[in-house]
Amino acid sequence: MKHTGWRKPTPGLGVAEQLAQAGERVAVPKTRAFVALKRVGAHIGLKAGDMMLLDTLGAFTQAQDWEEGQRPIVWASNAYLMEQTGFSLSALKRHARRLAENGVISFQDSPNGKRWGRRDAEGRIVEAYGFDLSPLSARVEEFEELQAELQAERELCQRLKRQITVARRMIRARIEAAVSGALRGPWTQFTGLFEELLDRLPRRHHASEQLERLLAWFKELQERVEAAYLKATGAINPVENTDKNDAQAIKKTQEMNPREVISEPHILITNQLIPVISNSSEKEEAADVVPNARPEERVDGELEDWVAEVRKKRTALDLPTIMQACPEFASWARNMGGFLKDWGDLHRVAGQLRPMIGISEHAWNVAQDRMGTQVATAAFALVFEKHSAGEVASPGGYLRGMVEKAGAGELHLERSFYGRLSGQAA
Repeated sequence: MKHTGWRKPTPGLGVAEQLAQAGERVAVPKTRAFVALKRVGAHIGLKAGDMMLLDTLGAFTQAQDWEEGQRPIVWASNAYLMEQTGFSLSALKRHARRLAENGVISFQDSPNGKRWGRRDAEGRIVEAYGFDLSPLSARVEEFEELQAELQAERELCQRLKRQITVARRMIRARIEAAVSGALRGPWTQFTGLFEELLDRLPRRHHASEQLERLLAWFKELQERVEAAYLKATGAINPVENTDKNDAQAIKKTQEMNPREVISEPHILITNQLIPVISNSSEKEEAADVVPNARPEERVDGELEDWVAEVRKKRTALDLPTIMQACPEFASWARNMGGFLKDWGDLHRVAGQLRPMIGISEHAWNVAQDRMGTQVATAAFALVFEKHSAGEVASPGGYLRGMVEKAGAGELHLERSFYGRLSGQAA
C-alpha cells in the first residue's frame, strides 16, 4: 500500500467527486464506459499516457463493480502501476491528476492517506480507497452524444471539402483558359485571391463552420470568374447585363458578409471546438488590389471591397483559438462546464472562475458593459492564462487596463492570442 499524498482541492477535483456520486447511482457495463470515453478522449484533452493508465486501472475492476450502488475503485500500489505502465512516479501522478481534473476518475482517500480495499465472499467491494472510476458511468451518455456530434461533423466536413474541390477546379480551369487565350479581365487579381483562399484551406484540423465560410467565398469567386470569362468571350452582352450583374454581385456580397463579426477586436462566433490555423501578418496586411495589376485588369470598387472583406476575416478570433492559446484556462473551463459548445457556455464559466483570481464583480461587469460579453470573455481567458503562468500579478488591474485600451481603440486581442499560439509552436 502506498501513500497517495495530500492533494490541494480544486474545482476540477470537486466536480470529479460529484460525478463519482452520480456514477454510483447507475449501472453501466465497463466495456460501454471505456469505449465511449476512448472515442472522444482526445477531444476532451486526454493524452495517450492518460488512456494507458486508465486501461491499467480498468483491468483491476470486475463486472459487479459497475452495477448500480457500486463503485469501481482500484487500490493498486504506485509501484505496481509504475511497473505495468513504465511511468516514473511523477509521470504516474501527472496522468492520474489529468484524468481527475478532466472528470474521468476521482480520488477516494482513506483517513491515513493509504490505498486499500476488500471484497466480500461474492467479490463485491465492501470498502475501498484509491482511484474511483465511477465518473465514467456518470458521463457515458454525454460521451456517446459527443461522439455522435463529432461523427456528424466529420461527415459534413467531408461533403463541404468535396464541394470546395469542385469549385477550386472550376476556378482554376477558367482562369487558365482565360490567361492562355489572352482574354481581357482581372485575371491577376482573381489569381491572387484564389491563391489566398487556397492558403486558408485547413491542412489537418477543420470544422464545418470554417469550411462553410470558405465554400461560400470559393463559390462567390467562381461566380465572378465565370461572369468575367463569359464577358471576355462575348458569351453575354456586357451593355445589357452590366447593371443587372453588378446589382446581383453587390447583393450576394452583402448576403455573404457574416454578421457575427464584431468590431475591435474581431471575435467570430462559432459553435465548434476546433483548432485554428492562423495566417502570416504579411498576407493579412496585403493591399486590396494586386500592386502590379495592369489598368485593364483593375476591376470595380465593389469587387475590391469584397476582396478586402475576405482578407479582413483573417484577423477574426474564434472560440477554439482562445481555448488552444490558453490551455490552462481551457482545462479549468472544461472542468467547470464540461463540453463547451458556444460562447454562452464559456461566458458562464468565466463568471464562475472570476473570483478564483481575485477579479471583483464590479470590474467584471464594467468589462462586459464596455467591451461586450464575448470580448470580455476572451479578455478574461487571456488574463486567467497570464495569471496562471505568473505573468500577471494583479488580474483585476490588468483587466481594467484592457478595458481602457478597448475604449481608446488600442486593444488588439487577436495579436495576443496568435502570439501565444506561435510561442507554443516554437
